[in-house]
Amino acid sequence: MKLEEACRRINKLADIRFGDLFSPDDMNTIIRNKGKTGQLLELSLGMHLSNTNLDFDDGELKTNKCDASGNPKETVFITQISGVIDELIQEKPFEQTHLYEKISNILYVPVCKDGRPEDWKFLPSIHIDLSLPEFSSLRDIWRNDYYSICEQLRFHIENSSDGFIHTSNGTHLQVRSKDARGASGNYHPIYSQIYKRKVSNKNHAFYFQKQFVYDIRHIDR
Repeated sequence: MKLEEACRRINKLADIRFGDLFSPDDMNTIIRNKGKTGQLLELSLGMHLSNTNLDFDDGELKTNKCDASGNPKETVFITQISGVIDELIQEKPFEQTHLYEKISNILYVPVCKDGRPEDWKFLPSIHIDLSLPEFSSLRDIWRNDYYSICEQLRFHIENSSDGFIHTSNGTHLQVRSKDARGASGNYHPIYSQIYKRKVSNKNHAFYFQKQFVYDIRHIDR
């Protein structure tokens, strides 16, 4: 499914209570696992869940917890960095990165989670296509954030007391820890071929910070 078609379909679901939108079984899934709302949105669009790199044929779906006015309550996960740490250290050109592939064409869907799960609802989506002139300012911000974060990560590796990467921030983008202990009780360290050692004792990921949401809502008006 193309992202533009998904945008039209999703906006038809906007402002409908989950209790009216999903089956009782789906609602039980949401109540048990509140992180499944993005997957349920994909299923409601007639999509099949998969492990492909992108959610749509030409872009990515991003859902985020918000209040009834669309103000964000959380940051937005983008992608993990363990597999591309050396690309970041070497500052691979932004437009050639895995990160750019994940954010160059995205559909942002705020999910209002005020009240009971039955009363939750999707709010109108925002389609961001970095190839369009109206999003050139976002492209510039994200490019600058990317290179700044690459520099910060290198600085942490070479100068921090533990030799590890740490939280690195731009205007919209952020790299911070994203890891949970596995069955063995261990985290998932990041190894750099460039430095020939571990540069973190746990996995990290790119996120959009909350400011991203406020700014794209302003652009979309």
